Amino acid sequence: MPATPEVWLRGPVEGIPALLQPAAHAILQAREEINSFMNGFPDALLWEKPAGMASAGFHLQHLAGVLDRLFTYARGGQLSADQLKHLASEGKMEEGITTIQLVEQFNKQADIAIAQLKNTNEATLTEQRLVGRKQIPSTVIGLLFHAAEHTQRHTGQLLVTAKVVAQ
Repeated sequence: MPATPEVWLRGPVEGIPALLQPAAHAILQAREEINSFMNGFPDALLWEKPAGMASAGFHLQHLAGVLDRLFTYARGGQLSADQLKHLASEGKMEEGITTIQLVEQFNKQADIAIAQLKNTNEATLTEQRLVGRKQIPSTVIGLLFHAAEHTQRHTGQLLVTAKVVAQ
């Protein structure tokens, strides 16, 4: 058993509404795993695509981007030109970008997400929010939990991809 229990077993995250604790736990767990596992990952392997699958660089870009986009929708906003530009660039090799920089971008977005969770009024969780150009209906809680779940999914994919290409 690891010396430190997983985030969800450490109790409530201070300042996070009770109904949003699972989302906070998932995002914080992803941040811990990504920071630990990607520490020392070779920059030269960031864009390797094992078996034609997505690269570690893509997953790191996407993790930060998804949190940004889904939390924007949860606030009732629509995507800015910069957010759309980031979305279009996910998975494209960025010359000179390092693993450390991509991990830091994710960490920054995770911090922003946790701050937003702290400021989310539980009374708004079932309010409708519209997603994307097609204005597909969702709810605040649906978007926040999807962001957390999606973060966990890509964290797992990132860790497997990084392990495979580093062998």
